[in-house]
Amino acid sequence: MIVFDSSTLILLAKTEILELFISNYPSRILIPEKVRSEVTAGGEESPLVMRFIEAKKIEVLKARNDRSKRKLMQDFNIDIGEAETLILALEEGASLIATYDRNAIRACKMLRLNFVTAIAILIRAFERGLIDKDEALLKLQKLQSFGRYSRAIIDDARKKIEGGV
Repeated sequence: MIVFDSSTLILLAKTEILELFISNYPSRILIPEKVRSEVTAGGEESPLVMRFIEAKKIEVLKARNDRSKRKLMQDFNIDIGEAETLILALEEGASLIATYDRNAIRACKMLRLNFVTAIAILIRAFERGLIDKDEALLKLQKLQSFGRYSRAIIDDARKKIEGGV
C-alpha cells in the first residue's frame, strides 16, 4: 500500500506517469482528504486524478489523529497535506509514502517510513520495461521542468536511464 502527497501525485499526472503507475501497482493507493482537495482544486491534472478516485483506483481516507498531525507540522515544518499523508500511512500501515517534499522526506527517515519520489517511480518504470529509454528521458525532462530537483538528482537519474552508474 502506498500513500501519496499532493506534489508527487501532481508531478506524476503532469508527466503522464500516473496512469502507468496506477495500472501496474499491485496494492492499494491512498490519499488523505486534504491531498484530494489540494490536487482537485482546479489544476490541469484535476480531471485525471478525479477519474482515478471515482474509479476507486485511488482511495481517499481521513487521517484521524489531529494532535499528531499538528505535532508533525511543527516538528518537521511541513504543511497539512504532508502531515496527513504521514499520519494516514502510519494509521493504515502503508509500506510506502510517495513524497516530493524535503521536510516530509526527513520526517519519513526519522519515523522509519519507506518513501519514494516521482523520479524513483520513473526509474523503476524504465527498469521494469514499462517504458523505453527515449520515453523515460522525455519524462525525466518533464519532471525537471515541473519539479524543483537539484541538478545532481536529475543527472543521477539520467545516468541510471542511459545505463550508467
